[in-house]
Amino acid sequence: MPDSGPANVLVVDDMPAKRYILSSWLRRAGHHVVEAGGGEEALAVLGARHPDLVVLDVRLPDLDGFEVCERIKADPATASIPVIQVSGNATTVRDRAEGLERGADAYLSEPIEPDEFTATVEATLRYSRARRRAEVMAARLAELAEVTLQINRCDSFESLLAVAAAGTASILGRQARMLALPADGRLRRYVARPGEAAAAAHVPQNLLERLCGLALGEEPGAEVIHLAATAWTELLHGSGAERPVTGVLCRTKTGRPPVFLGVEAGTALDDDELNLLRQLAQELALAVDALRAYTEEHATSLTLQRSLLPQRVPEVPGLTVGLRYRPARDNVEVGGDFYEVLEAGDRVLVAIGDVMGHSLHAATIMAELRHALRASVMDRVDLAASMDLLNKVLRRYHPGITATVCLLLLHPGTGELQLANAGHIPPLLAGPGARYHGLGNLLLGVAEEDYKVDHLVLPPGGTLMLFTDGLLEDRDVLLDTSLERARELAETVEDDLERFCDRMLAAFGSREDDVALVVLRRDPLG
Repeated sequence: MPDSGPANVLVVDDMPAKRYILSSWLRRAGHHVVEAGGGEEALAVLGARHPDLVVLDVRLPDLDGFEVCERIKADPATASIPVIQVSGNATTVRDRAEGLERGADAYLSEPIEPDEFTATVEATLRYSRARRRAEVMAARLAELAEVTLQINRCDSFESLLAVAAAGTASILGRQARMLALPADGRLRRYVARPGEAAAAAHVPQNLLERLCGLALGEEPGAEVIHLAATAWTELLHGSGAERPVTGVLCRTKTGRPPVFLGVEAGTALDDDELNLLRQLAQELALAVDALRAYTEEHATSLTLQRSLLPQRVPEVPGLTVGLRYRPARDNVEVGGDFYEVLEAGDRVLVAIGDVMGHSLHAATIMAELRHALRASVMDRVDLAASMDLLNKVLRRYHPGITATVCLLLLHPGTGELQLANAGHIPPLLAGPGARYHGLGNLLLGVAEEDYKVDHLVLPPGGTLMLFTDGLLEDRDVLLDTSLERARELAETVEDDLERFCDRMLAAFGSREDDVALVVLRRDPLG
């Protein structure tokens, strides 16, 4: 139904003369009229034509007007069509009350004056149109809220842009197109039709810049742009729209790339639709900015994290080493997981640890511990003394911070192994009969501790696995259960340690915490 102006009206009466009079008054008022002589015919016309208003006589030969009105209101497809009942026979208060109770929006008793009739028609149409606008807007606002939630759930630019384009097309019932510049600096364009998934489309890389030359410029804000079909086609170098395009350019802050969200506008958008398009564009701009910032921060964090880890691992005769570091899947901040592999004469020192927390502070403490460990073994290697020094560094300079550390000193030729553990997950002796090697001492940073050093032998071909808790710790799984699963997985060790490391990581899937993994294998005898 149009918001104003002429309406399509169905006049239902079994008397041709009366239909003629009512239809004449309606046509004189500028409305379009369809006529029906009975209730069944009226219902058939309703299904085929879906008029804006029904003028319905009460006394009909097949179905009375009360029943016809009830059927109109009971059908979801026609329930919103207003009905004016008229009658020259059912004119009592009781008749009028029954008509209104059974669904009529207005009731007129004959004789009817032309002015009263046309005024009632206009008032009924005005109320119905306002109600329909409110219903449409309520439905659109509900969908807007859902699309906004979906936009903010997206964890990739591709899904974000596709959701925004498809949501806009669905809300406004028009083909939608959007432009945005993700963190990789390559402009994206997505197009969607109502009820269909959005698809990526070719786009000239300077299109956003050219649109900003038409409106917005370098300023923040949201500007509406109206483009003729030819203008849009020219901007897209020949692959444009068949209809005009109305869109919104939106930039959240000066210096940031804008986004463009538009729809085909064969018929002009009304004020409500423009406001919805502007809200969608603003939500999209905020979400793109947030995801771009997250992506950039995550990349920076990974670069910093990796810069704090060893740049190279020494090649030690008689020993094969497998290493993995995996950042948390959703964590922007730098973690405190670390590992170290150092040559110590004819032996090799291996360390793995985890500083409490995820922050730049945790990462700097991790770096301090690594440097303190390196300093402690420059002249001679004493695992208990090194662990005591690390504990003192934490307690003196970073009170309240704790860390877990495991130190190994291995002679690849003899297999002699010294082990000191401060609260870390015990090393796992992999292979058939895989087992953990005890719990060790109290974690670092809590209290003074006499750190014990265990002595054992790693046999030729033996494999030792060290890892941080991020590998297997899950909120809804007991740690003991995950430890046992890791032990079972380590019963089999591939000849290629790289494949073994990959299998262990894959078995536990994407992680919520950083993971450090170090695997040592003493070469078999000749």
